[in-house]
Amino acid sequence: MLIDTHCHLAAAAFAGDRDEVVALARALGVSSMLVPAVDVASFTEVRECCARHAGCVPAFGIHPLFVKSAGEADLAALREWLQRVSDGPQWPVAVGEIGLDFFVADPDVEKQEYFFVEQLKIARATDLPVLLHVRRSVDQVLKYLRRITVRGGIAHAFNGSRQQADEFVRLGFRLGFGGALTYSGSTRIRHLAATLPLASIVLETDAPDMPPEWLAGGRNTPAQLPRINAVLAELRGIDANELARATALNALAVLPRLRSAD
Repeated sequence: MLIDTHCHLAAAAFAGDRDEVVALARALGVSSMLVPAVDVASFTEVRECCARHAGCVPAFGIHPLFVKSAGEADLAALREWLQRVSDGPQWPVAVGEIGLDFFVADPDVEKQEYFFVEQLKIARATDLPVLLHVRRSVDQVLKYLRRITVRGGIAHAFNGSRQQADEFVRLGFRLGFGGALTYSGSTRIRHLAATLPLASIVLETDAPDMPPEWLAGGRNTPAQLPRINAVLAELRGIDANELARATALNALAVLPRLRSAD
């Protein structure tokens, strides 16, 4: 059993062949795919994608790169949406994708931090884990997680230090590395993925983004997860099936609503 804990299947990049993309991933053993929203406008698309495809489950949140055009009404919509769909067949598995991104030129730090804090409060109020975007912002994200206790979740596309990784784990989070760990030049990521406790790691693709080495420059898909799993298993020196089972259990532990995905 393989679980892709982060793939944007509702994105426009899959508009022409989404059914085939999901079917191929399922045929290759990807049993569950977590589909996060990025803004309020994408909530409906995410839910409809998950309602259509077995094994796909939604998360709803406002991505840090989309907060620039967001306002208080968007936060109110997120609260209402989580409450409205919480008893349906497509339960939100997490609040996400949320976080901070200080990689982009001239980020609106104050507004990003405000929306991050407010969404952490929403996650705490709804007792949902969070899917974190932490690009060039790991210390700042950790600062707010210490102040606003949430159920835990996943630090997506992690690229921090071992000390930062250990702090996420202490706060109840698992770490995802995605296709970045397949590149031989990603020495820090590969070392972390190879040496962190196995119980702290989950698998993800971030499709259609963050393609693995064999798709560099191309469109990523959840069907790449078995090969990503195989690369990570080799780095850790364990059997690929053992790694798949362990990371799936890690995902289920931190995202318990995933158990209703199929």
